[in-house]
Amino acid sequence: MEIQEIIRITLTIIIGTLGLAVFGIVFGLFYKGIDRKISARMQGRIGPPLVQPFRDVRKLFTKENIVPENAIPWVFHLAPLVGLIGTISILIYLPIGGFQPLAGVYGDLILILYLLIIPSLALVIGGFASGSPYATVGAQREMVTMIAYEFPLAIIIITLAWKISTINAGDPFLITTITTTPIWGVVGPLGFIGAILLLLALIIVTPAELSKIPFDAPEAETEIGGGLLVEYSGRNLGMFYLMDSVKTVVMASIIVTLFFPYNLSNIIGMEAGSYPAYGVDIVFFLIKVLIVIIFSVTLIRVAVARLKIDQIVYTYWVPITLMALVGLICVMWDTKTGLETIAHMLGFS
Repeated sequence: MEIQEIIRITLTIIIGTLGLAVFGIVFGLFYKGIDRKISARMQGRIGPPLVQPFRDVRKLFTKENIVPENAIPWVFHLAPLVGLIGTISILIYLPIGGFQPLAGVYGDLILILYLLIIPSLALVIGGFASGSPYATVGAQREMVTMIAYEFPLAIIIITLAWKISTINAGDPFLITTITTTPIWGVVGPLGFIGAILLLLALIIVTPAELSKIPFDAPEAETEIGGGLLVEYSGRNLGMFYLMDSVKTVVMASIIVTLFFPYNLSNIIGMEAGSYPAYGVDIVFFLIKVLIVIIFSVTLIRVAVARLKIDQIVYTYWVPITLMALVGLICVMWDTKTGLETIAHMLGFS
């Protein structure tokens, strides 16, 4: 019986992982098409068809892999594969629609933070391994950008986990605890303001995680010819393309999980666990992800020009970090004692 249970769990994980990989790739490319279409319309252009990302990937996987003369071949080939696998693995720990995470361990939110570093490190290692001076500059910029946005991202995660720990809802770093205890339901007016600030900070961190304008200095086609990816082609470039698409879904799903973990089936009173309920929740989840992508990627990319690397560092270390810290303070002071302290400081009785 134990062997059968082990086999069943193993098959579930394997099949579920393959399903999540297909889900992340298909919807990542689909959302990329929507993003390109909306941004084109906002700029007064027609834009490519929604299926253009699928065509791009198909074409890349039929092209030849060209390895630069000064590259380290095995590292050059391994980097995009590691980046894609690392990105897909994050989906295993995230709830999709009405389904619970495929895998969940204590502190899986911290694990997700570490897994988010893998795609960026894959880009950095691939850039250095290519032997190109442009890719080397891009890799250096990517490392600096990672250092810049990790601090406010850590503040956001720690704040949410600390608030949940104060109400003894369970392991505060467990994804299922966060989804069953939305931040909006455990804070007062001051904490609500703090949660909004944390949400805004995370939305601004997202473009840097995805190397999108205005935080795309590591690639910067007009400056360093593509930077990290300047020497990549064929299947390797296609895998990096897929990695970017899946990571877009991952980042949007993280925002949805942390701040909007609601299921529509519960709101409209559908029977929990039924197939119609799962269908409604999945569609609702996809809509939430699309809305997050539009606000965190599309609108920012269209509205703001590319920043220089020193401006990126300043943006994340000063205004965004301060925003996250103010959100942390608001959430910490979101108690009766805290409100009374603020009132006393303002001179009210």
